[in-house]
Amino acid sequence: MSAQDSCLSLIKYLLFVFNLFFFVLGSLIFCFGIWILIDKSSFVSFVGLSFVPLQMWSKALAISGILTMGLALLGCVGALKELRCLLGLYFGILLLLFAMQITLGILISTQRTRLERRVKDIVMETIQNYHAHPEESAAEESWDYVQFQLRCCGWNSPQDWFRVPSFSSNESEVHRVPCSCYNSSATNDSAISEKLSFPHLSRLGPPARPGHNTDLCAVAANSDIYSEGCARSLQKWLHNNLISIVGICLGVGLLELSFMTLSIFLCRNLDQVYDRLARH
Repeated sequence: MSAQDSCLSLIKYLLFVFNLFFFVLGSLIFCFGIWILIDKSSFVSFVGLSFVPLQMWSKALAISGILTMGLALLGCVGALKELRCLLGLYFGILLLLFAMQITLGILISTQRTRLERRVKDIVMETIQNYHAHPEESAAEESWDYVQFQLRCCGWNSPQDWFRVPSFSSNESEVHRVPCSCYNSSATNDSAISEKLSFPHLSRLGPPARPGHNTDLCAVAANSDIYSEGCARSLQKWLHNNLISIVGICLGVGLLELSFMTLSIFLCRNLDQVYDRLARH
């Protein structure tokens, strides 16, 4: 076996092993997505969370898993069987994904102001329509999760919730806000804690995080709720995690470039291998 044949064989099996890993990873992502769709409560108990916007993200996980499995399967079969058509299709899909990521990055950089305005509009619409349609709570759960994780309330400030008609209160100093705005570390008032106990928490795990739900709770204005708006908190989070985000994006891009290089190199050199085999 010549050095070129050895090199091609090494590239083939490297491509196969890497894509096999991503096929298994895609299978796990798909299984988690299906698990959430079928039995959300057991998944929450397993991961130890009492509040996550599961219903919306479960479909995204399932679709991402299927796409990852399909792309990895193309790479595995194309590399192992040395099929130029599959390797070419694999390269084309990776190139398309890479181009889409570059385009998305450019759009985010150039249209940041418009994007921020659009995000604000979506959030404000979610706040204004909070609990208007209880059967469609995915966006509300997601925003509750953001508020709890970032320890913030509303988009600009908690005043965003005070202006919502359905949250109006007859008591002048008490405002109704989602429990995700409740600052549990600010008070040890047992009376308020009791207001935050809801029946459905028992099936979502231990009541360690009482505010993780879309039920409403009354808390005293400017005392027991987070005072900072989520727009500012999101900016802080992005600033603190900018290096990690850029690093992940660069890592994914380099991985795609590596796979594209291996697949196109193997594809272009298969003709030479076939010619030598034919002569022998």
